[in-house]
Amino acid sequence: MDEKLRIIISGGGTGGHIFPAVSIANAIRAKHPDAEILFVGALGRMEMQRVPAAGYKIVGLPICGFDRKNMLKNIVVLYRIWKSQRMAKKIIREFRPMAAVGVGGYASGPTLNECAKQGVPCLIQEQNSYAGVTNKLLAKKVQRICVAYDGMERFFPAEKILKTGNPVRQALLDTKLTKAEALRSFGLDEGKRTVLIVGGSLGARTMNESVLQHLDDIKASGVQFIWQTGKYYSASIAERLKGRDDLPMLKVTDFISDMGAAYRAADLVISRAGASSISEFCLIGKPVILVPSPNVAEDHQTKNAMALVEKDAALYVKDADAPAQVIGLAVKTVADDARLASLGANIKKLALPDSADVIADEVVRLAQEKSEKVRK
Repeated sequence: MDEKLRIIISGGGTGGHIFPAVSIANAIRAKHPDAEILFVGALGRMEMQRVPAAGYKIVGLPICGFDRKNMLKNIVVLYRIWKSQRMAKKIIREFRPMAAVGVGGYASGPTLNECAKQGVPCLIQEQNSYAGVTNKLLAKKVQRICVAYDGMERFFPAEKILKTGNPVRQALLDTKLTKAEALRSFGLDEGKRTVLIVGGSLGARTMNESVLQHLDDIKASGVQFIWQTGKYYSASIAERLKGRDDLPMLKVTDFISDMGAAYRAADLVISRAGASSISEFCLIGKPVILVPSPNVAEDHQTKNAMALVEKDAALYVKDADAPAQVIGLAVKTVADDARLASLGANIKKLALPDSADVIADEVVRLAQEKSEKVRK
């Protein structure tokens, strides 16, 4: 292909959309260093900071989601959708992409709709076992749909589906730390079993309450914990832990910058069931207890979790039951060598490595086909 590759990648809103998007961009750049890659996101959302930090240009659309509680506010939402469509049309005409990628999230709707109208071949990447609304609406207009789970034919045309898995943060796989070094980096004992508790970068109230209600049980367990509280909850948790200097086995932090080290240190993880996190656990073969968030569309995290539980590749605790049950289950499980080995082996079987490379190859193929048609 003589012409320089020009690719649009659109979507975001959460790390679960942004990490795969950046991974795909990195894989395209690795294969075509001179490729021009433009991200299109939603103003005010996480991607507007994370994408430039990863070294890519991004433009923002004023799009937002519908307000189901206050229908009058949706007059503004409809105007923003109209304005976003107009802006997307202008962006695409000026950038002239040879292919477009949608990863889900508000911005990918108007961007890929407009790309399809202008004859730009499109690929969407669906991270979850239950397809998002935007991707379901786009499915008829795109050429390729990359998925991470079996059975996605119930949402998408079977002939367009390619099972690729979800791209993950490469740094997690590239960590050179030994387990002992990872434990020392958190100031923990190399000889004790370790549980990592994560609720996302902002935290999760249920995860935090699960710990706070069982501090004495943690102290008596003989197990040590790395607890990411999330920045949103860190101040209130610090207040509630005042006077508890008797918990050296509980490493409390609002944010973990090196998740590769945290995963390497942990014998077991307690986590939400976001698609990107699950893909990471599969690739590193990490035993996990999943506590799906109930505050997501179509309860898709529970569906993600059950896809693993049915294969005995993860344990599951309902969000409402977690404060009472999850710490006890973690202490019991992390002491059971055979159970840990079984969970680790089973989740590893579900890994789909090289996802970003496979998706990047598909994007480049679509762009090349477009370029050849134009030349003819």
